Amino acid sequence: MGKTLGILNKMSDSEIVVQVPRNEMSQKRGNIFRIIFAQITSGVGFWGSFQPIIAILISLVPFLFLGQHFNRSHQKGIDFALLQIPLALTGILWIGLYLWSIFDAWNEAQKYVLNRINGNLI
Repeated sequence: MGKTLGILNKMSDSEIVVQVPRNEMSQKRGNIFRIIFAQITSGVGFWGSFQPIIAILISLVPFLFLGQHFNRSHQKGIDFALLQIPLALTGILWIGLYLWSIFDAWNEAQKYVLNRINGNLI
């Protein structure tokens, strides 16, 4: 650090020195596999990368709206369950609600994963 201070003292006021510390990676054998796994899963791990797919699969169960409960949107799941009672009389509108719940479960899981990725980068 004394060497850096000596360099900074010799520079004029108009010069700015920016030093970025280098992160030396350990030369362990398994390190390359961890890097590849982090790149494939976008840094959210195995579970986080498959969370939207699992939300879709769970939400395919009709009448229960499990995809919303899986995404911790319990109030939305209860609201959809109550809304399906009058819509079931029409049939077509119930199918629209069912398809919308599948899309909503996937969308909310995607948002959660993206927020986690952005949180890891900060």
